[in-house]
Amino acid sequence: MATVDKTEDEWRAVLSPEQFRVLRQKGTEHPGTGEYIDKKDPGVYNCGACNAQLYKSSTKFDSHCGWPAFFDAIPGAVTRIEDRSHGMLRTEIVCSKCGSHLGHVFKGEGYRTPTDERHCVNSISLKFASEPSAKQ
Repeated sequence: MATVDKTEDEWRAVLSPEQFRVLRQKGTEHPGTGEYIDKKDPGVYNCGACNAQLYKSSTKFDSHCGWPAFFDAIPGAVTRIEDRSHGMLRTEIVCSKCGSHLGHVFKGEGYRTPTDERHCVNSISLKFASEPSAKQ
């Protein structure tokens, strides 16, 4: 996968201030406020910064955590990074193409998903592309 290399000034020019805060400065949107929390339409969730395909809607599930949740990413689309911020150990997830912050992945929480993982993703880090005729 080819990577996207932009300066922070170039990112500021194409992202809204809130997108820049979350995607480039590793921010978090307030729980329960994202536009994709309850979305159930068939399609693909792309990176909000570079438009790389990240998640199929068939991997989205209701976790009731306040952010969209997925149990798996499209192979190679997401990179995992150890995150020791905020006095805890977590796994950050970023877009493999542009390095933008998506959220965090949690394991072993007992959700009845094929991977027992929850990719907790900021809605603002995503762009939904509808695929009404796609078979997932």
